[in-house]
Amino acid sequence: MSDPRPPFPPFTRETAAQKVQAAEDAWNTRDPHRVALAYSEDSVWRNRDTFLTGRAAIVDFLTAKWAREREYALRKDLWAFDGNRIAVRFQYESRDADGHWWRSYGNELWEFDERGLMTRREAGIHDVRIDEGDRRFHGPRPESERGLSFPLA
Repeated sequence: MSDPRPPFPPFTRETAAQKVQAAEDAWNTRDPHRVALAYSEDSVWRNRDTFLTGRAAIVDFLTAKWAREREYALRKDLWAFDGNRIAVRFQYESRDADGHWWRSYGNELWEFDERGLMTRREAGIHDVRIDEGDRRFHGPRPESERGLSFPLA
């Protein structure tokens, strides 16, 4: 069982934004075991065309993801919240095994239990090939950019 993960629902604008930033920070570590601790043992995911259930499946999925998506750097923005749900828009950049750079755009829907663990995550993601010179994200978000939105294009 995982330790509780504050902040807890019902969310306010402030606590929802904290939850989103905490998720961004964790994902930018590219540590599947650390990231998976934010999800309930029976968390249900849809990620693109992949459906999975459970923390062990999440670890396996993220391990494979970050083996493919090298130099992964993510930005998340709070889009909306209500009760125990949060909607997020995100972008991330990564390099594939052939050295091509990609920017991936998407939206996530999150649902949490009373302990602050995510029980449901649905993500729709679209990829756009970019030139290395067009990269905007070079690692985790610096302190000076916390709380700022990122441009769409």
